This record gives sequence, C-alpha cells and structure tokens, in this order.
Amino acid sequence: MERRKFFEKCLTLLAEVGILSTVTGRASAKTTDYDPSKHHYGMGIQIDKCIGCGRCMEACKEENNVPKDPFFFRTWVERYVIKKDGDVLVQNIDPSAERTNAAVNEKEILRSFFVPKLCNQCENPPCVQVCPVGATFKTEDGVILVDEKRCIGCRYCIQACPYGARYLHPETETADKCTFCYHRITKGLLPACVEVCPTQARIFGDTKSGASPLGRFKRMNKLHVLKPFLNTEPKVTYSGLDGEVR
Repeated sequence: MERRKFFEKCLTLLAEVGILSTVTGRASAKTTDYDPSKHHYGMGIQIDKCIGCGRCMEACKEENNVPKDPFFFRTWVERYVIKKDGDVLVQNIDPSAERTNAAVNEKEILRSFFVPKLCNQCENPPCVQVCPVGATFKTEDGVILVDEKRCIGCRYCIQACPYGARYLHPETETADKCTFCYHRITKGLLPACVEVCPTQARIFGDTKSGASPLGRFKRMNKLHVLKPFLNTEPKVTYSGLDGEVR
C-alpha cells in the first residue's frame, strides 16, 4: 500500500509539471506520424505458391470484423480446375468445409491451381467514379477506402466493381471491401492476410521503393493483372497467372 501511494504521488507530480503530458504526446506522435505522400502501396501474388489453405480469408475476417458467413468477404481464394477436354471449373474455397473433388474425376484433370483475389486498389477506380456522395475515395498513398459515415448503401460501387470485390455489410448497411488493412499499414505493419500466409504467396510493399519485397517481386517476375482490357490499372499484380483466370 505504501509503494502504491508513492507511485501515485509521483504520477501526480509529473502531471503537474507537464512531464507526463509531454511523454504521452511523444508516444502518440510515433503512432500518428504518417505521411501518405511518401507511400504508394501495392500487392503481388505468386500463384504457384498458393496452397488454398484459406488462412488469409480467416485472418481477414478476424482482423476487420467481416461477418463469418462465407457470402461476405474482403478477400477470397478460387480454385481453378482445367480439364483435359478444355472445360474450366471455378470453385470458391471455404476454409471451414472439407475439400472434395466429387464434382470432377481426377483422371479428367489436366491441372489445377489457386488464385487469391481481393480489391485491386485500382489507379483508375470505377467505384470512385460512380459514388454519388463521395463516400468511396482514393487516398494519397493509393488505397481505396469507404467512409461509412457518408455511404448511403446505394450499391452503385458494388455494381461498378469489375472484380466483384465489394459487398454490403449486413450490420452497417454500407459498402465494404479490402483496404489492405489500412489501419495496420499506416503503422508499419503488414496486412493480416500477408502476415499469416504460410507460403508467402502474398507480397505487400511500397511501389515507390525498389528495394522493398514488392519491388524485388516485380523485377524478378513476369507480371499480369486481372482484366487488363478495362484499363483500371490494378495495383494487385500476379506472377504465373494462367490465361484461363477471369
């Protein structure tokens, strides 16, 4: 009890002379001192490394309070099955369900692979163009965000997204999507999906830095984007992307 009283008196004294407030101010400055003009974010995905485990999906839902129902998502993984007769089957991976190949005979499969998908954080985003109230906007560091306070839930942005990367949140009734875990990256952390990937299939970084992991990924691989004919200039790029992916 005497020790507790001693520390309480010390804290009171520090507060009176302003030292405590100064220390607190420095601590908060370290977490808020972020200049978006010095960054421009992107993500690379190595198709040959994705094993379809779904950990990225689970981590995303947990980190960003995405509803557990598989209908709602910020990121998802598709399994592409190319059959010998040329047919292509696309299946959405559900981490909670047992994986099965009942829909196709193993002898009919020519090849199969997994493709992680998410908001492409377009440089020319159609979703921003159609939003009637300016709730969807692009930050200075290249990330597309949604202002929940301004969003009216009209769904225009959901319809305009050519990648199917948006949904209407059932609780807030506002548009929701991947933000690269903006609350994390502005503090120097990785997006949750990147951090938990066991094979490092996802690579996140600053496109302005050639020495970043993303910079090295771009230099060492032939890259593709989804639906390049749309000229949206996605900042999510893929290596080893099969021509059958859509």
